[in-house]
Amino acid sequence: MPGSAGHLIRRFFAVSAAQALGNAELAQVEDWLTSGEFDLFLSQPPADQRHGYEAGMHVQAHGGKRPVIAAGALHDIGKRHAGLGPIGRTVATLMILLGLSSRWGRAAAYRDHGPVAAVELDRAGSDPVVVAFARHHHDSRPPEVGQATWALLVAADEPVKASRSLRPPIT
Repeated sequence: MPGSAGHLIRRFFAVSAAQALGNAELAQVEDWLTSGEFDLFLSQPPADQRHGYEAGMHVQAHGGKRPVIAAGALHDIGKRHAGLGPIGRTVATLMILLGLSSRWGRAAAYRDHGPVAAVELDRAGSDPVVVAFARHHHDSRPPEVGQATWALLVAADEPVKASRSLRPPIT
């Protein structure tokens, strides 16, 4: 998991300030996903829905097609099992970085959110790229995901970069 001090600070404020998706945004997400995937998406807290929406928008804005957009939108669905808010996520990340996550079950659940999401997405019949990105998004690119697709998805997973890329250039 990324864990620089700057990343933790940005993530804390992004999660704390996240607004619930509006009807138009939810309709956009629903267009990207199968009904089973959309149910999983809706089971997330608002901050994770917002992050998934922004990641999906980033992928779409850069020419990604439906399965790649879905991969961006769904990669963090496993985080909901940890049941952590902004402070808990920060503490869990610090515990992970210090090798202490096995001492707190919720930190371990947060640490393992990618593989957990991959199992759920596979059960929902998601495209292999959706499952692979969920499973490996904090690791190296798996062979079943092309280099360009991987680079697009990794860029979409960085909230500051993704939201910045959706803004029109200043002229």
